[in-house]
Order: sequence, then structure tokens, then C-alpha cells
Amino acid sequence: MLKFKLEWLLVFVPVAIVLELVHAPAQIIFAIAALAILPLAGQIGHATEDLAARSGPQIGGLLNATFGNVTEMIIAVFLIIEGEIEVVKASITGSIIGNVLVVLGLAFVVGGWSRKEQRFNRASAGLHSASLVIAVVGLMMPALFSYTNEATNFRTEAVSLGVAVVLIAVYAASLLFSFKTHTHLFRSAGSHGEPRWSLRRAVGLLAGATVFVGLMSEFLVGALEETVEEIGLSKLFVGLIIVPLVGNAAEHSSAILLAAKDKMDVSIEIAIGSSTQIALFVAPALVFVSLALGNPMDFIFTGIEVAAVAFSSLTLGFIALDGRSNWVEGVQLLGAYLIMAVSFFFL
Repeated sequence: MLKFKLEWLLVFVPVAIVLELVHAPAQIIFAIAALAILPLAGQIGHATEDLAARSGPQIGGLLNATFGNVTEMIIAVFLIIEGEIEVVKASITGSIIGNVLVVLGLAFVVGGWSRKEQRFNRASAGLHSASLVIAVVGLMMPALFSYTNEATNFRTEAVSLGVAVVLIAVYAASLLFSFKTHTHLFRSAGSHGEPRWSLRRAVGLLAGATVFVGLMSEFLVGALEETVEEIGLSKLFVGLIIVPLVGNAAEHSSAILLAAKDKMDVSIEIAIGSSTQIALFVAPALVFVSLALGNPMDFIFTGIEVAAVAFSSLTLGFIALDGRSNWVEGVQLLGAYLIMAVSFFFL
């Protein structure tokens, strides 16, 4: 019996292009483009994993998380161009909780199913958990400010820009801490394995997959408005659940595969590191991108979005800070995500 591989879904890339050219119904284009993004994101994950094999577990995890977020960043930029600011903010929230609860949860389940427990670097998990708490403050304060009497449009935008600058600075400081001043805390005996491809092939695959992700993202976003009206889903649910699940394909495949091989330091770095990067760098960067594109995005998130990130950070703190994991903790993370998803569905 033939074994299913994610790469087989690459057939949907030319299919999506043809459907766009013949102006097929929007919901069909949306579904096919989403399916096409999954293997492309997976290819980005494979290419960065190959590049990471040359640089060690921690830098490898950062590379994988960074390029894994390229898909979400590209989708977000096209959403900003279309003026879908609320969907962008929902996708930011969904990406943070998706990486913490779904990617890490699946990694714990798959990696821990045949083992009593797995161990990983507590310092890395602690740094990312603390960074997510700072992100919660960054999400909460502008939202609270918007309810004060002093909250004019100018001041709200000024607060958003100020928070964005601070979060990016905190992210830069955390990179300096982990890669320069306190590298001894993050040393690991883990390995990313040996490179499978030449450097030129890995870089070429990364570049090609990124270009096609951009194209598929344009199709996806272009069909969004008509699709949500046709099938009755709210844009908030699409932004919080569907867009992040599609965009997180690279993190899913890499983190779970590495957890299955008991390389938990890299798996943790990909899953939690990706959430930290979204919260402290990608989201603030999109504030400045939106200004440049003429559709300014503030940093004011809804109460349920802030609560979702806060509860995800709290759950992560309780589960991950002991430096040990098992499969039932993965089930608990997935359970927390499903509770949130059910609530988002009826918004």
C-alpha cells in the first residue's frame, strides 16, 4: 500500500494557478490554494532543516522557526493589502496559540508515546515562556488604553507603535542573551543530523518554495471574502484557526519529526521559538509594514484574543518549565486548543 506523503499535495500548485486563470468559484480557489500551501510550507521546513544541520541545534531551531513563519508573514502582508486588518490580527493570535498548543502538543504526543518521558533545555523553555508573558502585556496594555478617555486615534496609533518598538527590542535582547552573552545556558548535545542536500540546492528550494507560497497566498486572500460569506464562517475564525494551521505546516512537520527522533531541544526551539518570534517580532513588524502599505494596523486586540494568548502562556509555563515532557502533557495542550477553537467557532 502506498504511503501518503505531503509532497503529493504539490499537484495542487498548478491546479490553483489554472483555477485562478479561469476564474473558478472563490471557495474552490480558497480550498485548493490552502492545500497547495501545505506542501510548500513543508518544503520550506525541509530546506531550513537541511541548512540547520550545518549550524547546530539552537541556531537550527531559530532558522526553522524563522523560515517557518515566512508563510504566515506573506499571507499577512496580502491580507493587509486587501484591508483585512482584523483577520491579520486574528492570524497573529492564532499563530501564537497554534505553535504553543498544537505544534508543541503534537510533538509531545508523538515523541513521548513510546517513551516514559523526554527531556529538554529548561533555560530555553523558560526564556521563551517569559517572552510570551511580555507579549501578553504588549497585547493587553494598548487594548486597555483604548477604553480610556484619552484614547484618540492619534494616541492609540502612537501607543501601538511604541509597543511594537519595545517588543522588537526585547526580542533582539533575547537573541543577544541566548546566542552571545549566555550561550553556556543553552548548550545541548542534540544534533540536527547531516545535510541531505548541497547548500545551493537547499537555498534554491527555499527560495522557490517561498515564491510559490507568495503566489498561493495571493490566491487565498483574494478568495477569502467571498468564501467566508458562502460557507458561513466568521473572518475571526478563519484568521484564528484556518490561516495559522495552513501557515504552520512547516513547524508541524519539523517539530514533530524531531520529537519522534527524541531531539526535543530543537523541537522546543521550533515550536515555542516560533510563537515568541510571532509575538515579539512578526506582529510588531507588521505594524510598520501596514503603515508602509497605507493600511495602518493598530496593536489593539480583542479581549478573547488576549485571553487566548495569556492562557496559552500560562499553560506552557505549567507544563514545560520542568524540562520534561510526556505524551499526556501533549494531550493536555491539544485539549486546551480544542476548547479555544470551539469557542472561536461560535464568535
